[in-house]
Amino acid sequence: MPTMLTRFTSPPAVTPPLNRRLVLLAYECLCTFEFGTAVEAFGRADEATGEPLYDMVVASVETGIFGAQGGIRLVVDGGLELLEGAGTIVIPGWRSIDAPPSPDLIDALQQAHANGTRIVSICAGSFVLAAAGLLDGKRATAHWNSTDALAQRYPKIQVMHGVIYVDEGSVITSSGGAAGVDLCLHLIRRDFGATVANRAARRMVTPTHREGGQAQYLAMPVTERHGKSLSPLLDRLRARLDKPLAIAQLAAESGMSRRTFLRRFQESTGTSPGEWMLNIRLQNACRLLESETLSIELVAEQSGFGSAETLRHHFRRRLGITPTEYRRQA
Repeated sequence: MPTMLTRFTSPPAVTPPLNRRLVLLAYECLCTFEFGTAVEAFGRADEATGEPLYDMVVASVETGIFGAQGGIRLVVDGGLELLEGAGTIVIPGWRSIDAPPSPDLIDALQQAHANGTRIVSICAGSFVLAAAGLLDGKRATAHWNSTDALAQRYPKIQVMHGVIYVDEGSVITSSGGAAGVDLCLHLIRRDFGATVANRAARRMVTPTHREGGQAQYLAMPVTERHGKSLSPLLDRLRARLDKPLAIAQLAAESGMSRRTFLRRFQESTGTSPGEWMLNIRLQNACRLLESETLSIELVAEQSGFGSAETLRHHFRRRLGITPTEYRRQA
């Protein structure tokens, strides 16, 4: 199984939800970053139409005013009764992987899921879904520092280590922090297509597709020495996507031995030269596919894949769809 996965998902189908009611959970010791990410993605209007994509409300697990991380006090739209009739429920983190969700919350989530509601979790929210039994027999992920605990506590779950998010259709889980942004954009792309997701990504100033696994977040910071920065080389590589990748040549250009170059590249980018170049080529291909002016063959050539078949192979492996399907959604 690959150790560097961006996302784990079945090929998406663009099917705007019939039920656009989205309920965002809030709770004592609310994870404000994950909560804010979901509000920004789902609670803002689409730039092109001026209309919100979802009818979002916030439901509190506790009653009355409660505290959030950062010394914030909140009062929200209502309680768990708001989960009834929701099309989507989002759990933005959880106060602790060791804090069990209340029986009332578990019952509400189980009932919603049984009624066909899609349930999404960010970071430690996976532990809430696991406690409710909604991940049994399914693949799931969580923050990199808690996937081992998730696997040990809930052996019926196929825990995916080192991925950004996992889409199992009726339940979707993501790893921690900024991976919640990737999950939110994936949900928008799944519901409304690539064009709408691209607009949301531009508004949030983030890539629509982010390649690389959680390992990229674990690399130790590198203090670049004078004359040894890889930035100029990376810029040159972006400008010559159609050229073969020769490690010996790149090492010589950087004034390093092959072994030192590969180590410094991994430290600086979180991945190998081959994986980095593949990611850049895929990003370029996605950009070109959003235009109807180039054939698939020309997109493949200009992105450095050489042939349409090679392009299709990497799209299926990394994105779960074909280049034609991506263009159709754009």
